[in-house]
Amino acid sequence: MRIRHGDAVALGPGKVDLLEAVREYGSISAAARSLDMSYRRAWLLIDELNRSLKSPATHSEQGGQSGGGCTLTPVGETIIRLYRDVEEEARRSCAKQIAELMKLIRA
Repeated sequence: MRIRHGDAVALGPGKVDLLEAVREYGSISAAARSLDMSYRRAWLLIDELNRSLKSPATHSEQGGQSGGGCTLTPVGETIIRLYRDVEEEARRSCAKQIAELMKLIRA
């Protein structure tokens, strides 16, 4: 599922995966590495997401002795929960159609 905001994809599977990785690793760079993504790409995705929201999904701290980091805001946590709920509901509601589509995919 993708939610568009103008021409941009405000929210989609890649951004939600990235938010989950930020939650797990506590930084954009570590999250990017875990997803085999460049730091620049991850930063751009987070920036695009935060700019499309009324309140940001992440909070970043500058480097320094502790090395900085990135955490999710309550909005970020809510996005993950709602997005995964929608995925599960779609999976349940569309199980028959998904099964038929899977038959069309080469094994």
